[in-house]
Amino acid sequence: MKMIDRNEKKLSITRQAELLSLNRTSVYYKPAPVNEEEYLIKRIIDEIYASYPEYGYRRMTSILNKDYHIHINRKRTRRYMREMGIHGFCPGPNLSKRIHGKNLYPYLLRNLKIDHPNQVWSIDVTYCRMKRGFMYMVAITDWYSRYIVGFELSNTLDKTFVIEAIQKAIKRYGKPEIMNSDQGSQFTSDDYINLLKNNGIKISMDGKGRALDNQRIERFFRSYKWEKLYLEECETVQQLRQITKEYVEHYNHRRPHQSLDYKTPAEYYFGGYDQLLAVV
Repeated sequence: MKMIDRNEKKLSITRQAELLSLNRTSVYYKPAPVNEEEYLIKRIIDEIYASYPEYGYRRMTSILNKDYHIHINRKRTRRYMREMGIHGFCPGPNLSKRIHGKNLYPYLLRNLKIDHPNQVWSIDVTYCRMKRGFMYMVAITDWYSRYIVGFELSNTLDKTFVIEAIQKAIKRYGKPEIMNSDQGSQFTSDDYINLLKNNGIKISMDGKGRALDNQRIERFFRSYKWEKLYLEECETVQQLRQITKEYVEHYNHRRPHQSLDYKTPAEYYFGGYDQLLAVV
């Protein structure tokens, strides 16, 4: 990153990034050493999950053993999936640790008629593999139109990049009436809950082990991985961010959806007037 002067004493790296409108993750991230066997197994798990997100760690272990001849037990598979931030649709251990009894909210979308933009937003986190290492992406989609209103990348599952994504989306597109998520630790944190409450946004959470409740964002992740991420071998965060930005713009403005009568999410979100706003 040539624009950042790491020897500058008067301005911190964080402040330089802010002045240059650079994401802090892009500045600080350095790929950590990766165990080759672990990395290969996680790549396979990621591809299987992208096609079959209903698979939990038990079934995933069975497939790895039988179809890929990888000798791995359930405990190890479960740990890898937890580290990747993924979990199956069926009831079982959520790989984002839940805070039992604290900051848990009911699912508000059952039988709800969703008929306009910014009525419901959905948010989730996914694992993004790189050539040597990985990152996480948080994405926010508008339920009515499937329009992606925001995304951020991080090398950890910390709540900070989730908060940043929401703040940017609200600043650009306004506030949703409802925000739906799973019960992951990022979405039960005090900072997340307070951000939504302070903006007058109702909080909805999927039932335990019911990732199907948030299926629209899961479908976006699946499309993103098979149509873009898996075709690239990103070596840097800058490359990953660029291809993700390109895909989000393509998905929003150029990719027609059968469920939208073959219109694009942007056409639905903006009422037929595609303003060509790229998510940044």
